[in-house]
Amino acid sequence: MPKMKTHSSLKDRFKVTGTGKVKRYKSGKNHLLSGKSARQKRVLGTNPVMAKGDFKRLKQQLANI
Repeated sequence: MPKMKTHSSLKDRFKVTGTGKVKRYKSGKNHLLSGKSARQKRVLGTNPVMAKGDFKRLKQQLANI
């Protein structure tokens, strides 16, 4: 049976913490920033921890990270 490979696009979109939680990035922080308030840009800059149920779906594809 072949080795399980990590899904390449997910390597850049998610980061696994030392305790095994997964951090995700928020959308809306790449362009058209001049029309957004400073508060909105500050909030978009945070990286929240993914919900447990969502992480179960990603676990197999993030196997080797």
